Amino acid sequence: MSLNSINKHLLNASQLAYGCMGLGGGWNTNPITSENIIQARLIIDVALEAGINVFDHADIYTFSKAEMVFGEILKQHPSLRESMYIQSKCGIRFEDESGPGRYDFSAEWVTQSVNGSLRRLHTEKLDVLLLHRPDPLVELDELASSLNALRKDGKFDYLGVSNMNHHQISFLQSALDMPIIANQIEMSLAKLDWLNEGVMVGTPGYQNNDYASGTLEYCRLNGIQLQAWGCLARGMFSESGLHSDHENVRVTTEYIMTLCEKYQVPSEVIVLSFLLRHPANIQPVIGTTNIERIKACATAPEITLTREEWYSLFVKARGHALP
Repeated sequence: MSLNSINKHLLNASQLAYGCMGLGGGWNTNPITSENIIQARLIIDVALEAGINVFDHADIYTFSKAEMVFGEILKQHPSLRESMYIQSKCGIRFEDESGPGRYDFSAEWVTQSVNGSLRRLHTEKLDVLLLHRPDPLVELDELASSLNALRKDGKFDYLGVSNMNHHQISFLQSALDMPIIANQIEMSLAKLDWLNEGVMVGTPGYQNNDYASGTLEYCRLNGIQLQAWGCLARGMFSESGLHSDHENVRVTTEYIMTLCEKYQVPSEVIVLSFLLRHPANIQPVIGTTNIERIKACATAPEITLTREEWYSLFVKARGHALP
């Protein structure tokens, strides 16, 4: 594990995290059911048995039901808490009578959100609190004061962010007396701007990406764990990718199938191995609720792609030769 690993802070944290967005019965207002609880318990058990001990939440996932159903498991089996790390995110607000869907880093909302997550999860603290998306109206000193107070009260141990560039992280860090240890962003074979930004320097089209230049390097230099959401590319490169309307998806999927044959693994392992091969020590956050896929994904750290295999995946997925 490299020095910018989250393991510096969370000892023995797994290389993969399990994303809990699919728990709780869906994005609706239906109450959680016994079937939802049974599903969550099975997934937790399978993940832990497979060596995945980091569980990723957000206060908004399935309208808070993901935290609720997870919390029911911890309420019934409190000893499980000792075997896992829990992180949750706050800062996104849905449309309501007061306004549109928006982001809120006010002290009142952050405090309310963290306390709500702790209550729903039936835990005294979060191992990591992530700020979900940048709030343009953030009052930096106000946010820093609220975070310092929450941490002093034992509500969370470590702070991270999500969907932020290095300028935003640096700005936030300037007001804090605690390190920012993680940045969760979308990274996958289907979302390659985090790589294209680097290889396209000095090339026409260099600015045609949505990844802020220098973010990857800033995180590596400052010991900030890069966590990859959307890491499985929503199944784009599974067998269905062979029939995609997009040539680069078809070609990439065909190549993935040859690697599956070589390494004797399912396609999701190759897709994750692409991220894990990068020296930034990326931590993929898998969100599948399929038990067999969870087990398969957990084996991805056992596969090390060659440089040529990694570059072949990169070039085929981007659909263009490197400059």
